[in-house]
Amino acid sequence: MSDAPRVAVLVPVHEQAAYLPRALESLLAQEDTAWEAVVVDDGSRDPTAVAAAVPADPRVRLVRTAGNRGLGAALNRALDETSAPTVAYLPADDVWFPDHLATVLDRLADPAVVLVRSELLEPADPPYAQLVQVAHRRTPERWTERAELETDDLDRLMWSRVAARGSTTGTGRVTCAWTQHPGQRSRAIREAFDGGPNVFRSRYRVAGPLRFASTDGTELDEVARYARFRSREHPVADDGLSVLVAGELAFNPERVLALAERGHRLTGLWTPDGLGDSTVGPLPFGSVPDVDRDRWEDGVRELAPDVVWAQLNWRAVPLAHRVRTAFPGLPFVWHFKEAPQRSLVRGEWPLLADLVCGADAVLLATEEERDWFALALSGRVDPARLGVLDGDLPKREWLDAPLSPKLSDADGQPHTAVAGRPSGLDLDWVLALADRGVHTHLYGQVRAPGAKGSWTGWLDEALARAPGFVHVHPAVGPQDWVRELSRHDAGWLHRFDSANGGDLRRASWDDLNSPARLPVLLAAGLPLLQQANPGSLVSVERVLHADGTGLFYRSADDVAAALHEEVATRAGQAAALAARERHVFDAHADRLVDLFRSLAR
Repeated sequence: MSDAPRVAVLVPVHEQAAYLPRALESLLAQEDTAWEAVVVDDGSRDPTAVAAAVPADPRVRLVRTAGNRGLGAALNRALDETSAPTVAYLPADDVWFPDHLATVLDRLADPAVVLVRSELLEPADPPYAQLVQVAHRRTPERWTERAELETDDLDRLMWSRVAARGSTTGTGRVTCAWTQHPGQRSRAIREAFDGGPNVFRSRYRVAGPLRFASTDGTELDEVARYARFRSREHPVADDGLSVLVAGELAFNPERVLALAERGHRLTGLWTPDGLGDSTVGPLPFGSVPDVDRDRWEDGVRELAPDVVWAQLNWRAVPLAHRVRTAFPGLPFVWHFKEAPQRSLVRGEWPLLADLVCGADAVLLATEEERDWFALALSGRVDPARLGVLDGDLPKREWLDAPLSPKLSDADGQPHTAVAGRPSGLDLDWVLALADRGVHTHLYGQVRAPGAKGSWTGWLDEALARAPGFVHVHPAVGPQDWVRELSRHDAGWLHRFDSANGGDLRRASWDDLNSPARLPVLLAAGLPLLQQANPGSLVSVERVLHADGTGLFYRSADDVAAALHEEVATRAGQAAALAARERHVFDAHADRLVDLFRSLAR
């Protein structure tokens, strides 16, 4: 072996010690032996397991960070620890074949080539080069670190900057394997694998706000979004309650600060099984410290909260049930939004039923959901103990922004907004609207499994066939709801056919639900487009009739007629602006606190 190594091999690892021996064996088996390697243990909770996997070879060194700092920081640490003129990457869960280094070095013998990409055993063509595939000349470039951006797109984190310094080439040979498994970093990021910012936050225990992007469509800057909240202090009042928030906080997590602003002390205990857009801690806006989830029972015992406020959706059911079981003496409020049908499918209905029957108080999102549970648990639960409060209403603060001029005032054509997945919209429907001069603006579409990603099957054709009437926009955060969405004339709620015929025993999730987009669209002063379902019990239809904020339809002609009347009169906008103050969490915080006080012992 030459005294001076030709290749620096960077081996990042976090909580994947079981994979590491396989990766390092493939390194030791390389035909080209002129390498140095640094294993960077990026804050694994069991560092001894990582250390045990590192071979006693003088070419391999182990360094460790005290806590998880992220992939970019780990790779930059490894760059600092090495000096070879070529850099290659061997993540702990991947494998090189014996000819990998020799093959990439052969391509780098061309002085014009700065970056080489080998072929993968599988999958054959990932959307961007994976770490295990790439070798490049050492350059001044550094990996983007967590404070600037976390993303699965390695082009954005490093490759594009290196590639700008010369030419790139492929080896044309399969010399490595990218191991796909549930614990991959990229899967924690990508919505297509049930990842997202909060799955990532939970897995890597990210303590601050994220700047986050996914190749499935998410772009999120929590630093900017929550700056106003992070700068505030919330003194605890003399009579303030200690509230343990257990579970997850869905789309509008900052709503809980309405309680902190009233002098109450909040502490979080979060489900480890959340979805990417269901918020868990550490909360990006601060002010809510966490119970240590590795010793949560001791933490709750030490905290001795006045009340447990467990919430919100079906993913939180198992954790809420564990807390209730472990601490039956603590006052316990179960706040549930959606969806009992998912708990039935997952086999968790017994847990959900125990929560509804055993909690000191239960809050449900809608009157219809309350009545559904009263029927489903008839004889087990007192209906008088079931209250109604949508647990995912936004913070009132987001309403304080000026409305924007209407697009229809400029072109005379109605414009509609879809915030989130286009539930119930399809190619035929969108084209029928376009034929009637109605614009559809889609905000924040992401590639995800199931209904959330159904738009991928029709959007390209819709854009091609109605290019002037179908529009795609980035996701709009709460700080921009009013400014951006108020340009339109109405917003779409879920489009569905109800088949319950007035019998809640037949009710679907859509029948019971209060869509999270409803208060968002109302915040911008938009009336809501809702398919009429005469003869059925549909929660959102009842609310829209009561508020006067609904534009009801059965056909595309109905939609066009209702929108043209709205453009002419702005009656729906006036109703929405009058109702929106009732659809924020702050409007209900005092009665929630009154409930907590009535239970605290």
